[in-house]
Amino acid sequence: MQRRHSSSTALIALSLAVALGALTACTPSRENGDPVPGIVPAPVSFEPTDAGEFALTERTRFVVDGDEAARAVRPFAEGARAATGWELPVERVGGEASASSEADGDDIVLALDESVTGGEEGYAFESGRDGVRITAPAAAGLFRGTQTLRQLLPPEIERTAASTPAGGWTVPAVSIADAPRFEYRASLVDVARNFMQPGDLLDHIDRIALLKLNVLHLHLTDDQGWRLQIDSWPELTGIGASTSVGGDGGGFYTKADYRRIVDYAAERFVTVVPEIDLPGHTNAALSAYAELNCDGVAREPYTGIEVGFSSLCAAPERAEATDRFLADVLGEVAELTPGPWIHVGGDEPLATPHDDFLDLVGRITKAGAATGKTVIAYHEMGASNEMPPGTIGHYWDLTASHEMPANRRDEPVRPYPESAGQARSFLEQGGRLILAPADVTYLDMMYPDRPAGPLGTELGTRWAATITLEQAYAWTPETTIGGLELADEQILGVTSSLWSETIETVPDFEFMVFPRIAATAEVAWSPADARDEAGFLARLGALGAHFDELGIAYRKVGGVDWAE
Repeated sequence: MQRRHSSSTALIALSLAVALGALTACTPSRENGDPVPGIVPAPVSFEPTDAGEFALTERTRFVVDGDEAARAVRPFAEGARAATGWELPVERVGGEASASSEADGDDIVLALDESVTGGEEGYAFESGRDGVRITAPAAAGLFRGTQTLRQLLPPEIERTAASTPAGGWTVPAVSIADAPRFEYRASLVDVARNFMQPGDLLDHIDRIALLKLNVLHLHLTDDQGWRLQIDSWPELTGIGASTSVGGDGGGFYTKADYRRIVDYAAERFVTVVPEIDLPGHTNAALSAYAELNCDGVAREPYTGIEVGFSSLCAAPERAEATDRFLADVLGEVAELTPGPWIHVGGDEPLATPHDDFLDLVGRITKAGAATGKTVIAYHEMGASNEMPPGTIGHYWDLTASHEMPANRRDEPVRPYPESAGQARSFLEQGGRLILAPADVTYLDMMYPDRPAGPLGTELGTRWAATITLEQAYAWTPETTIGGLELADEQILGVTSSLWSETIETVPDFEFMVFPRIAATAEVAWSPADARDEAGFLARLGALGAHFDELGIAYRKVGGVDWAE
């Protein structure tokens, strides 16, 4: 049976009361009567004050203490200008002057302050009738603070055409200290099965930045498509990008497209992690180059959704071609990618004999490390004890506490018994883990009532689970893997994944991702002992109003336990 939460009747009533499509931006109350703003993910600490509301006006300036603070505020300032129609200049101060001393009550101050705790993304936030002040030890923290300000303002701040909400551009008087629990908080987008246009990825970056996610993981290659230009192997996109699931056309990112995505993300303090899935999930590459196949025969392009049938060749007679392919491809991808990580796949190597898999893991991870990047690999690569020290394991199997939903009892699914040992191997080799358990973070899993998407089609799969908003929220990273009680320092972070076998349009993508990705964002950011499901569901009301203004085709009703 699907687990029912305690006080489920009351919780369902609350969830329906805050059903995301039916809300205006509200401020539910704490038990002491103080208003709780709709901030998602929940900050480490929040206190209302009696300093009076801040009002953003046409006199407002962004007063910053240098170039880094100016860089941090730029994306928010550009959006605010479009929404308000006001100038809202960014003014730098220098010399003996401080940003605070140069500001007045209409202004928003951003200043670097090494005394603020919480690492580079930690920040402090103060608002009241005398202005808004955001301080942080680094520009990343200042930017995260602007996203809190974005959520505290009326949802019309998301508009691209100027207008003023009925109550004006007000911000409640609050004092916030905040920092992330985990340093790596990712949205994985599978652009290999079905391609996503660059502009749509830019929109997604803006939306995950609102939720303080800081990694865009791009699954760039799979059996159905190769989506990134590689100059040294041009047919990877010449042939390998020609199709997708269903055969309805393909697509790929030129190097200019990819740089545009990377730069846009960096402006919003989001790091792009490219994934080249190896040695399985490689039919697109095998269809482009015959020499990558053991028999020397190019494969036919693939448009289905099965997995586990393709593999790079480990045979000695193909070693030169395979190793050249690995070095060239991973080298070009790394050169395009300023972030510290490169993902080399490793999942579902069902067509690769075990000894060949171990051989290829060594060659793949060595080629990845030779680029100067830290290698990330799915947990199956933990079968090898010869990975480069510090390789990061990406665990995607089910949670240890997985319980079969009532509507899935005819299809029993449990974690693979070897997965825990493979994950442990990364820790033993000096690495850490990224947690992405399929039964709570795979956003291509159906909603339990299997609703039709915005375009009327049934979306998603349910091989791992069906996932409610509450299930996406209720899991605990430290107890995810059976037999491993993880300390926070062993966890690099959390990933929320959207695999695109059934996702062909942007509205379909948004319907499956939102609002469940907000639950994962809070799991990844907020302190473990501060998470509160009822409070999260209530805060989603204000966030849903921002989604409305952004035009996101999100699932309008959340929070129902559908098990019967």
